[in-house]
Amino acid sequence: MQANNSAAQAQHDGWKDRNQLIKTGIIAGLTGGVIIWIYEALIWVGVQHLMPMAGIPRNATGLVFGKEVQESLGLLAYFLGTAIHFCFTFVWGILFAAIWPYFRRKGYEATLIALFYAVVAWIAMHVAIMIAGDNHPNYYDPAVIIGGIMSHIFFAVPLALVVKKRFEQQ
Repeated sequence: MQANNSAAQAQHDGWKDRNQLIKTGIIAGLTGGVIIWIYEALIWVGVQHLMPMAGIPRNATGLVFGKEVQESLGLLAYFLGTAIHFCFTFVWGILFAAIWPYFRRKGYEATLIALFYAVVAWIAMHVAIMIAGDNHPNYYDPAVIIGGIMSHIFFAVPLALVVKKRFEQQ
């Protein structure tokens, strides 16, 4: 009876193993990474006409290395931008999977935590971009702030729901 109780408590407290946490984080990050691109295609490309559709996969290259490097890389900028984008989504997914058990124990809903997580992710990513170079959007422009946070909400909420679902299934 005592062994069953401690096993149930361990499942409630955290992940059964680190591999499951990492796998979940990667799957959640992939999901959020694809959905943020869908949002950007619909809103940034389709509604606001901020960039061409082909600009989405190479956008991370320009943000990290500058527009000049992005242009000089040609086709390689698409692959590098995609790799950068998904590398970061995986890291953010693993981080959320790591912190989720704590918030679950406290009784919070995943979508609520995701809203705050989106803002933290947006701030962290854009501070990193500002440190990496001076070729970035005007982060004091309210449209850039609102658009960036909205896109990160479309990233973080699906990510959180995937983590929540997979945590419950373990």
